[in-house]
Amino acid sequence: MGRSRRTIPEELLLLALDPTTGTTAQPQSLDLGLAGAQLVELALAGRIAPDGDRIAVVVPRPTGDPTLDCALELLRRRGAPVRAVHWIGGPRLGLRQTYLSHLERCGMVQAVPGQMCGVLPTTRYQATDTAISREIKARLDSAIRTGVPPDPRTAALAALAHAVGLGKHLYPGNEGRSSRSRLRDLIRHDPMGGLVAHAVMDVQNGAAAQPRRSPAQAGRQATAARPAPEPARGVPMQPRRGSMARVVAH
Repeated sequence: MGRSRRTIPEELLLLALDPTTGTTAQPQSLDLGLAGAQLVELALAGRIAPDGDRIAVVVPRPTGDPTLDCALELLRRRGAPVRAVHWIGGPRLGLRQTYLSHLERCGMVQAVPGQMCGVLPTTRYQATDTAISREIKARLDSAIRTGVPPDPRTAALAALAHAVGLGKHLYPGNEGRSSRSRLRDLIRHDPMGGLVAHAVMDVQNGAAAQPRRSPAQAGRQATAARPAPEPARGVPMQPRRGSMARVVAH
């Protein structure tokens, strides 16, 4: 995998970087999005593939990108397909900083040291070439404006941008409402991007512990959970035949 093409995690981070403040929008959900973006990039490289709501390694050969290869090796060590929500919701300490440092080494951002409240040291990151960020956003703008199905990379980037909540950062205010809606709709154009984006949102909503259910399964569970009808007022409930015997036996 050559380095002439920016990866989806890098592009997602550049989209989230505020050119004015040097901070990243939606920092907590962005960490989840970067983990998901790695999965999409590995899928586009032919190293992994979706297996239902799980991710399976199909070609364990390294890509040449150290950060992606680290993720690929961790997936390989699992030995069996892993649910996307479990992977994305796992510990990813320092992933955002890893990519910021990488972008700095590539010359795409510059670290600017500072202080918070005049005491705590902080670091902001300014884009050194805003044309790159403009080009990335222009691809999203084009897909939103024309309605033409975008290429898989742009579709996946759009899905992840929506999943981590960058819509309000990229298309703010009431005037950006329709663009935010169309950004969300782009999620359907890439199966892997859609799977990962939904997993990111599930983790944020606390749904990572439960597998996704089909409508039929959801209906059966709702029926099973429906409370029993209450007896008519003044009419005592009769025990079911044999219930007392079971109670006594215990």
